[in-house]
Amino acid sequence: MINVNKYRTIDCGSLRIGDVGKIERVAGFVDTIRKLGGITFIVLRDFYGKTQVIIPETMNVELNKEDVVSVEGKVSERSSKNPNMPTGDIEIIADKIDILGKCEKVLPFEIKTSQTVGEDLRLKYRYLDLRADYNKQMLKLRSDLMQYVRNFMHDLGFLEVQTPILTSSSPEGARDFLVPSRLNKGKFYALPQAPQQFKQLLMTSGVDKYFQIAPCFRDEDARADRSPTEFYQIDMEMAFATQEDVFNVIEQLYAGIFEKFAGKRPKTPFARLTYEEAIATYASDKPDLRNPLKVYDVTDIFKNSTFNAFKDNCIKAICVNCGEKGRKYYDSLTDFMKGREAKGLAYVKVAQDDNFETGIAKFISEEEKTLLKQKVDYKEGDTIFFVADNKARVIKFADVLRQELGKTLNLIDENAYNFVWIVDFPFYELDDEGNIEFSHNPFSLPQPDIETVKKDPLSAKAYQYDLVINGYESLSGAVRNHRPDYMVELFKIAGYDKSVVENKFPALYNAFSYGAPPHCGAGAGFDRLMMLLTHNEFIRDVIAFPMNKNGCDPLTNAPNTVDEKLLRDVHIKLIDD
Repeated sequence: MINVNKYRTIDCGSLRIGDVGKIERVAGFVDTIRKLGGITFIVLRDFYGKTQVIIPETMNVELNKEDVVSVEGKVSERSSKNPNMPTGDIEIIADKIDILGKCEKVLPFEIKTSQTVGEDLRLKYRYLDLRADYNKQMLKLRSDLMQYVRNFMHDLGFLEVQTPILTSSSPEGARDFLVPSRLNKGKFYALPQAPQQFKQLLMTSGVDKYFQIAPCFRDEDARADRSPTEFYQIDMEMAFATQEDVFNVIEQLYAGIFEKFAGKRPKTPFARLTYEEAIATYASDKPDLRNPLKVYDVTDIFKNSTFNAFKDNCIKAICVNCGEKGRKYYDSLTDFMKGREAKGLAYVKVAQDDNFETGIAKFISEEEKTLLKQKVDYKEGDTIFFVADNKARVIKFADVLRQELGKTLNLIDENAYNFVWIVDFPFYELDDEGNIEFSHNPFSLPQPDIETVKKDPLSAKAYQYDLVINGYESLSGAVRNHRPDYMVELFKIAGYDKSVVENKFPALYNAFSYGAPPHCGAGAGFDRLMMLLTHNEFIRDVIAFPMNKNGCDPLTNAPNTVDEKLLRDVHIKLIDD
């Protein structure tokens, strides 16, 4: 509902044929100007829509596009109606025009086509970019989605609690944003990467079900689907709950969201894959299951291969019918893989009677062909692609190849949504130096039990889970470890002694020592959910004031230098590298 006052009695999107004859005032931005003889036609735009206004020659008003005006006049039926406008049956014959804000500068770009200009120019003039209809729709959808989530969680009895923005730095996870303390020389706050510790403390405090739509901060490189500095998260936690309880809440929430905002209610319960199954079958822990292609490990089949690229390597295969694609397609695919740091791409085509031709056909023996048939079940007309390298790299390349084949062969329904839970992540992994480190979340409960984990850490699984939608990690969560003795043991395996636990997580460690209920929860990316609902490729397009790919804001020039006095106040001195 708009404010009815001296500027307007109705918004620009509400007038209809039934309003003909009324005297109304509307206010907004001049969207277009068209002159016909001595009469001027303008389209006035506000947040709610557009209305055509006729300015008689006698008024003698000079307007520029994007001037902000208030217009009073009689609503009239249009002689030439515009079916593409909700208000296209009417127009206002202006009796009075007040210019409220003059557009005195040349526009850096046309508002209607702002999406076609460069990123930094759009972000520098973001307040103009947001005037475009598309961006206003994004802001409205974002607001409606946020309200839907809040109503849903409140209806299920979740308590909304705001957790601190200034907290302490943690030794795990992404890189923190640090904030120097003026009153505590040499000490720093950190902006929270997530409300992880605080929501667990709320469970220890006796709160039964918590949620918030929380700002999170991580100093990470930008990606198309990830903001480089800050993002919002639908955060929730439940006491005396299990993994299944979390899944039930999230599946209800997401089913409602996608039904209301995308018109497609997903089938529940969602599919599930273990981490090991996802990697083995799709070479990814966030597989896009709209893509039907599977990945096969054929290392054992080619253990005695005469093809040099296969020797002493892990080998993955993908089988697909490429239709009438010719040599140019295969060459472009090879170049694509090399551009992603693969050494190359091998393939064979299946001809009549299961004979192989082209590519590396001459290197594949009859025995290997038979074993490959049993594993892949290829058919005439198929192409079998191979990637070979060490295990970690070949999984990466198989994932890249699967995605590229799905896209270039049009195997993916872009309008569909596919949901899958990835469960049972490894608790630990090896870093580049061969040291044991946390694989996912150090605050999770290990399985099967602590003693087994201590004996063989790298085989331990965690009660951790991700919700993947169309190849995007939409949510991550876990059953939490709520025992301080487990906490010490688990961090010890990762190279942190008890003092690190006590000093870096004092509140959590001490709180658990006073008794904590079993609890679990999750954090879902709000901005990424917006991306999925609107089929946007870039996350910046669903955020009001995003950073660019370099983590900078051309609008406010952030980050920027500060006065030396301010640096002295927080005990910082800049030095040259």
